[in-house]
Amino acid sequence: MTTCEHLSKAGDPPARTPEGCQECLAIGSKWVHLRRCLDCGHIGCCDSSPNKHATAHYRAEGHPVVQSFEPGESWRWCYVDNQIG
Repeated sequence: MTTCEHLSKAGDPPARTPEGCQECLAIGSKWVHLRRCLDCGHIGCCDSSPNKHATAHYRAEGHPVVQSFEPGESWRWCYVDNQIG
């Protein structure tokens, strides 16, 4: 399998809210796992979390690639091509 264009061109921006999910922090909610947008550094919660802010960010902004923001994990996911990298 070849890597999609989005994964190969993804950036490495700093996390905007390294302490947790940006929206969950604002509303006082909890999350399960965190994802960092590789376009803008937005930190959102995963789809196992109640609010699914990482996917909501993709839908609102169209930024295609997130990376796990969990300690010891470095995998990336492209929403457009449904591909892990």
